[in-house]
Amino acid sequence: MDSPQKELVVVTGFGPFRQYLVNASWEAAEGLQRAGLGEGIETHTVEIPVSYSKAQQAVAEIWQNMKPKFAVHLGIAPEAKCIILEQTAKNHGYKDRDVCGFSPANNCCIEEGLERLDSIICMKSLAKHFKGLGLDVIYSRDAGRYLCDFVYYCSLQYGQRRAALFHVPASGSLAHPETLVPQLQAIIQALLCQLDAYSISMQNQTGPREEECTRRHNTTNIVMCSGRLQRQWGPEC
Repeated sequence: MDSPQKELVVVTGFGPFRQYLVNASWEAAEGLQRAGLGEGIETHTVEIPVSYSKAQQAVAEIWQNMKPKFAVHLGIAPEAKCIILEQTAKNHGYKDRDVCGFSPANNCCIEEGLERLDSIICMKSLAKHFKGLGLDVIYSRDAGRYLCDFVYYCSLQYGQRRAALFHVPASGSLAHPETLVPQLQAIIQALLCQLDAYSISMQNQTGPREEECTRRHNTTNIVMCSGRLQRQWGPEC
């Protein structure tokens, strides 16, 4: 009997940027590929240049060629002391220049696009859940209007909102893969459970059982797909 086909999740990090010759977001992405995201999930990583034009091309190719179930974008926030879960991406206001010295035409991501796009995932619920487990995470609706925000908007547009952006610390012990990867792995596994619950609810069916989600994503401490929690996704966001 053939084994079930794995679903693809793409994880991206950024390349060198200013004084960050080794970008912590890319190190974390590589660590996630090595660690995996659970049974039934194939993880593929893409390093995105800190260039508006090249970044937009890379994101477009992810959705056009790879057609993933979901895309997780990682970026650094120099002042961050923990993982920041970004809910919203903005279309306009990109005045800061990239590493090539350019800013996007008309300082926007996509001409005639909506002013903002939100992820299909409720980041507030995720943040609340993990804070309850003792993990220091922050919920945010302002991704900064630089390459991280730009990539996020493009991915939400091309991927029909099936994307997430997490800002991570840029340096120090908090940015080390040994610290970041297990935390990101747990958050992404919970995110995928929420996505599965949402997809099934859209089909007017009951949500997946906790044990199914736990087995699928190979984790024992995340039970985000219970009917009780599933009903919480919408109202908080």
